[in-house]
Amino acid sequence: MRAVLQRVTRATCTVEGRVTGETGPGFLVLLGVAPDDTPETARTLAAKIARLRVFGDESGKMNRSVLDIGGAVLSISQFTLYADTRCGNRPSFTGAAPPEQARALYAEFNSALRAHGLPVGEGVFGAHMLLDLTNDGPVTLTLDTENN
Repeated sequence: MRAVLQRVTRATCTVEGRVTGETGPGFLVLLGVAPDDTPETARTLAAKIARLRVFGDESGKMNRSVLDIGGAVLSISQFTLYADTRCGNRPSFTGAAPPEQARALYAEFNSALRAHGLPVGEGVFGAHMLLDLTNDGPVTLTLDTENN
């Protein structure tokens, strides 16, 4: 499982002119699912994100988690995080999980974030989404469960 986290002051997801999810201060999470990912992988990644200390403390040092700041998450499914661009000019997405598996693990991931006490806004799985955000810092991190 792979996630790109953007620390945001606000983020909104719109599908066909309707806002489907939003957050104030916290994270915009783009989540990619691989074929070997499991519900445990989703729960482990959610726990890491909930505890990750990348928000400033009173000294401005990255020392507080999204939970510590009372923040929230906007979670977006993003199979393109598994794009293979090594050959040619058109990416291959064979490294991404099949849609049925990815949909279930995206739901598990969001549920696990909520179990940690985080409010979670969502995109629409498989839809064409428009994201609008204000990146804070900017701070953008990539988490890969193979390396965590």
